[in-house]
Amino acid sequence: MSDFFKTVDRIKPAYDATYKFVLFLCKILLIGDIAITTMSVAGRYISFIPDPAWSEETVLTFMAYMAVLSAALAIRRGAHIRMTAFDTYLPKKVVRFLDILSDLAVLILAIVMIVVGWSYAVKIGAKGTYVSMPGLSKFWQYFPVPLAGVAMFIFELEALYNHFKALCLNEDVQEARA
Repeated sequence: MSDFFKTVDRIKPAYDATYKFVLFLCKILLIGDIAITTMSVAGRYISFIPDPAWSEETVLTFMAYMAVLSAALAIRRGAHIRMTAFDTYLPKKVVRFLDILSDLAVLILAIVMIVVGWSYAVKIGAKGTYVSMPGLSKFWQYFPVPLAGVAMFIFELEALYNHFKALCLNEDVQEARA
């Protein structure tokens, strides 16, 4: 069985690369958000700096991407919000079972985000355009949901694999995540 885990552990660099890509994307979006907001606010008070009409919609779209993508990043690190008040009082096997159950629930949520989010992006988003940018489809406003769903799905698969590995090798779950 340890040969199986050694083989599957070779995929870890792909998870790391996905994490780094999503983190890089969030950083770029944050920089864009700050730059556009700064330009927009400065443009209201300084006459030679433009205040583009598209700034508000663009900033809100960037924020939507960052919100859902950062949730996927939190899943990878095991930093998402969860109830741990009773973990010290419950048997370790019960805590492990509840962790697996919550990861399965988030995996199902990721699948729903992919399927329903893509459907909304294609059916609803593709029909409209941004008010301030008529040439740009609202598809991009709905697209962060399925995109984050894919990232969540990938990171939840890794989390569930780590639980399975910890169960089979009798490791602590926290050691397996590291």
